[in-house]
Amino acid sequence: MTITTEINGETLEDLISIHTGLYHPLTGFMTSLDYENVVDTMRLGDQSVWTIPVTLDVPHGIFKKALDAKKLWLTYNNKKVAFMEIHDCYKIQAGKDVLKIFKTDELKHPGVKKELGRSEYRIGGKTQITDKAVVRGALDPARTKRLFKRRGWKTVVGFQTRNPLHTAHEFLQRLGLDICDGLFINPSVGWKRAGDFTEEAVMRAYECMIGRFYPKDRVHLEGLKVYFRYAGPREAIFHALIRKNLGCTHFIIGRDHAGVGDYYGTYEAHDLARDIMRRHSLGIELLLTKEPYYCKVCGSIVTEKHCRHTGNNIERISGSYIRSLMKRGMMPEKRFMRPEVAKAVLSLGDRIFIK
Repeated sequence: MTITTEINGETLEDLISIHTGLYHPLTGFMTSLDYENVVDTMRLGDQSVWTIPVTLDVPHGIFKKALDAKKLWLTYNNKKVAFMEIHDCYKIQAGKDVLKIFKTDELKHPGVKKELGRSEYRIGGKTQITDKAVVRGALDPARTKRLFKRRGWKTVVGFQTRNPLHTAHEFLQRLGLDICDGLFINPSVGWKRAGDFTEEAVMRAYECMIGRFYPKDRVHLEGLKVYFRYAGPREAIFHALIRKNLGCTHFIIGRDHAGVGDYYGTYEAHDLARDIMRRHSLGIELLLTKEPYYCKVCGSIVTEKHCRHTGNNIERISGSYIRSLMKRGMMPEKRFMRPEVAKAVLSLGDRIFIK
């Protein structure tokens, strides 16, 4: 008996990431052992650090058939793209698990809403892509490692973002360039919530910055086709592990990394990173940076570590504020975003935001 199940775009992204090694050491979708360990302890069954579940959810009817099967074909747009060796069939407790993963079960949290919209029936096992066309153009760790080596970069700092470049992020990227031989700007271009910047807007901003301001021989730009979970601290570590697999030696974790709303503390990701690093080696050095902001007295972008001014003397550089301006077709102030970058983004018109 041949069993098939249709997968969506986000599951396909995970499947491709498993195949390329972006999600190393995963070789397939998680079994119940790995899933429960990751949810409860942020470890895989072999005790290696992993913070975000990567699972295949299926309808109940497919789940029942899989209980007596050894192989499951995965289709995308009704075309077979891969198969799974069925190792485990299990049902999760989504309501309880989202509290551990996202620290909330509120449906207004986009990650929670997406996870609770999935089936609770999961199948775990090793996967094998059969349609190589779906991998074409995917971010390949073997290729990025060769690129860094060819450029002579012995140290590479990875930078994660889901927004066009503003001056606070520029500050952090230049800090990374001071420390490392190369900067790998690796924006998330997979699924994001409605109202976030489109892939085209984010890439257009960075193409402008690299083309006009950054030294080309020290910066590499390439998008990360992994859907955004908005899981805050856990996702910060997940992002670091991905960049390690891509060949980065360092990774920047800043203020409220991968957060949304006020669900996570300002530096909660730093706390989790320190806690994990005390007990385990991640294989990548984490640069835990303070929030850059504009100081009216100093007249520049600073952080609390090298500026004494507080209160009304400082202006936070808010991605939400920049989004609100651009939704009205307005230019952010120069202290928040370079005019050249802002113009490049605004030139996209109605293609700036996800609808």
